[in-house]
Amino acid sequence: MEILDILLSASFWAAAIRIASPLIFATMGELICERAGVLNLGIEGIMVAGAFAGWMAVYTGTDLWTGVAVAFGAGMLFGLLHATLTVPFGLSQHVVGLGITLLATSATYFAYRVALPEVSSPPRIEAFQPYEIPLLSDLPLLGPALFSQTPLTYLAFAVAGLTAFTLYRTPLGLALRAAGENPSAVEAQGLSVTGLRMGAVIVGSGLMAVGGAFLTMSAFNSFFFEMVNGRGWICIALVVFGAWRPGKALLGALLFAAFDALQVRLQQTGLGADIPYQVFLMLPYILSILALIVMSRRAEVPAALMVPYNKGTR
Repeated sequence: MEILDILLSASFWAAAIRIASPLIFATMGELICERAGVLNLGIEGIMVAGAFAGWMAVYTGTDLWTGVAVAFGAGMLFGLLHATLTVPFGLSQHVVGLGITLLATSATYFAYRVALPEVSSPPRIEAFQPYEIPLLSDLPLLGPALFSQTPLTYLAFAVAGLTAFTLYRTPLGLALRAAGENPSAVEAQGLSVTGLRMGAVIVGSGLMAVGGAFLTMSAFNSFFFEMVNGRGWICIALVVFGAWRPGKALLGALLFAAFDALQVRLQQTGLGADIPYQVFLMLPYILSILALIVMSRRAEVPAALMVPYNKGTR
């Protein structure tokens, strides 16, 4: 009965949507990369760099939206490095991606220590505050959950919708999908496979960084290194869960976030006194793995994913 009460509460779904927001940004970014044929394992480090870049920009005096733009730019820079090494040079996407994660995380740590050498606890900023959409926020259950969030949450859902529209309703989206499925056909149409793939990785990495910035500028108001906490790897799994489709990936992010919000509340019930808290912490990951196994059986991997392409080859 307690679980049913939790699932029917507006506060539970508000928390689930808030937890899902950074996952949506990063998942859409990874999905764009993979749809174009590039696996971006740099996502974890790029999220850390984005979280720091956005927070530091605001801490040094810029406004919040400028901080978001700075985070996006930082992600694009790491995306440019990743794309340059993997697309025209054809280096291993696995190795480059893990290298980007290590580089971005280490560079962030170094920049933090240089910028704030004497700080023992992270300084705080004025983060985004929840904005209630008139009339819609008054709807029962749905209003407080969906229409009383911070602006970055609304932006996350807008990005998901824009990603879906671009991929399936525009010539650019068709070209990107073709670059990940049949790059020879793209070249036959006079388009640049290299340009499409590099553009996808750069933009996708920018979105990953904004996902990290959400944590420091919307979910919290300070930066610490453990805050990303594996969310990047979860986003890679969500792309597979969603069968490389934005709508399904969005639902996967909401599902994982709901599991995460549920485990926090279960610890506060009578079950929390009888079951070790580590079991609750494992719950969202276990359930997500089970869901991933079920969904991935029917997933169709982009045919040219992780396959380097040289102009003129067939």
